Amino acid sequence: MQTVVIVIHLMIVAVLIGAVLLQKSEGGGLGMGGGAGFMSSRGTANLLTRTTAVLAVGFFITSLFLSWYAGYDRKPSSIIGTGAPAQSGGPAPIAPPTSGGVLDSLKKIDEQQGQQAPSGPQAPRSQ
Repeated sequence: MQTVVIVIHLMIVAVLIGAVLLQKSEGGGLGMGGGAGFMSSRGTANLLTRTTAVLAVGFFITSLFLSWYAGYDRKPSSIIGTGAPAQSGGPAPIAPPTSGGVLDSLKKIDEQQGQQAPSGPQAPRSQ
C-alpha cells in the first residue's frame, strides 16, 4: 500500500515540476519569457494554472496520507532496558532504578565495568 502511494506521489511530483517549468515567467527572469507557444497565451495560462493546482492538491493529499500511514501503528516504547539478552553475548538489559535516578544507575554500571576491565594498556610481562 505504501509503495503504491509513494509511486503515485513521485509521478505527481515529476509532472508538477514539468507543469511549473512550462509556465511563462511574468518578469522574464531568464530572458526567455516571450515567444510563440503551442497554444495561445491565455489558453496555456489557464490550462497550466489549473493543472498545477490539481497536481498541488494531489501532492498535498499523498504527502498527508504518507505521514499518517507512517505513524499509524506506532506504539510508544522505552529506550531504557532494551538491550540484547545476555544469552546472545550482548550487554545485559539495564534494570529500572529502584532508588535514585537513571544517572545513579548508569554510574553504578560504569563502576562495575571499571572494576572488570583494566584502566589502561598493560605492559607485557615476561614468563
